[in-house]
Amino acid sequence: MDGRYCRLEPLARAHANALWDAFSLDRAGRNWTYLAQDRFERYDEFETWVAHSSESVDPQFYAVLSNPSWAESPVGFAVAVGVASYLRITPAAGTIEVGHIHFSPRLQHTRAATEAMYLMMRRVFELGYRRYEWKCDALNAPSRRAAQRLGFSYEGVFRQALVTKRRNRDTAWYACIDGEWPALKRAFETWLRLDNFDAEGRQRASLSALTAPILVARG
Repeated sequence: MDGRYCRLEPLARAHANALWDAFSLDRAGRNWTYLAQDRFERYDEFETWVAHSSESVDPQFYAVLSNPSWAESPVGFAVAVGVASYLRITPAAGTIEVGHIHFSPRLQHTRAATEAMYLMMRRVFELGYRRYEWKCDALNAPSRRAAQRLGFSYEGVFRQALVTKRRNRDTAWYACIDGEWPALKRAFETWLRLDNFDAEGRQRASLSALTAPILVARG
């Protein structure tokens, strides 16, 4: 899946070294707090996880590649700086979920990060899925804000849904559906336009403002 600022390609062992370098910039390990995996202390363990994940069918993992300088311009996509996946893939029901999102400090808060989520959403609805889900730990406030910004409507909290990392997890549910996709597509394309950013790279219209009228519930 190719965009202006990023490319998503199936995760492979060859991405491990670049991802290890990118994830290592998160020195406090905050990004690992709500992931299923604990932080890897050794590269060989991480490489094994990448290799194993690359063979998984569901979840279906993708590496997010950005350009070598992490600039906001389409100058080539050589460096893996994040991971995301499709999971709970249910063609018979027309439902699919996005998850296992791990964006390194090199990808966070960039246009590439938003475009990666747009490309994954676009692929889902172009393939004819009816419902695209986002689920996260109810304590994960940044993930919940991201879901709403990206146009996923709040659907509630499943209490004591999981036990993860030796503690209870309530799960917050969000989703967008095929009937909302045309408006969401326009919102993303408006936000990603070059003229939506000034000479210093500051956005003129926020994505949150563009997707707000599409949301059917917040939470």
